[in-house]
Amino acid sequence: MKIFAMLGRYFLGFIGEIGGIFILLWRVIRLAPRIFRNIGKTLIQMEKIGIGSIPLVLVTSVFVGAVASVQSAYQFQGYVPLRFLGAFVGKSVTLEVGPVLTALVVGGRVSAAIAAEVGTMKVTEQIDAMEMIAIDPVEYLVLPRLAAATVMLPVLTVFADFLAIIGGMIVAKLVVGVSFNTFESGLTMFFRYQDVVGGLLKTFVFGFIIALMGCYNGFRTRGGAEGVGISTMKAVVSSCLLILVANYLLAFLIFNVIFAPD
Repeated sequence: MKIFAMLGRYFLGFIGEIGGIFILLWRVIRLAPRIFRNIGKTLIQMEKIGIGSIPLVLVTSVFVGAVASVQSAYQFQGYVPLRFLGAFVGKSVTLEVGPVLTALVVGGRVSAAIAAEVGTMKVTEQIDAMEMIAIDPVEYLVLPRLAAATVMLPVLTVFADFLAIIGGMIVAKLVVGVSFNTFESGLTMFFRYQDVVGGLLKTFVFGFIIALMGCYNGFRTRGGAEGVGISTMKAVVSSCLLILVANYLLAFLIFNVIFAPD
């Protein structure tokens, strides 16, 4: 009986979390027309999320492209000519690796930072003080972060795709022995603009998820410094899980419905 009671509590807690997320999402949608009232704060958040994440994205994307190039060359041996190496690296980076890995690494950094910042304001009663003086915390805290993350993640993904392909090209030349011209010809041979556009469309949703989970868990913070740490952990875990789930759903929608092959 105890195990059923425990499972019931977990299930009810899960349903409560889903309801809380949708309540916050509804408040965001209702207040969305007011986003331009806090354009200055949105620009500040864009700088924190975008420029602040560039070093992390740079290191990650270069090595992702390098690994993709080496692994592809290893798997191609005896089966596929190496002139197709650029095509494989380009496809994998623009379709999946670039958008998803960028979202995961940036999401870990950004969602944790948002949850810690908002959670600290919650436990120190700054959010309660804002409500006392008729300032809506969703409009003041959530909207700028949501807008900034939604706009900046696609920009970071373009940056990551470019660096990953450059990293793959350099490794293909130095390690595998594939010339730049051969790699470039393979890259352009099967290029489709739908691949790039489809990958970037997903990142708008990923950015929204990252900021939403950070803000939601920040607002749910209880219990002082320990509670801030727990909220930060929950924000990172929930944002990464939702990114992976959303990636599947968006990939199916984009490449089987919007860009469905003729």
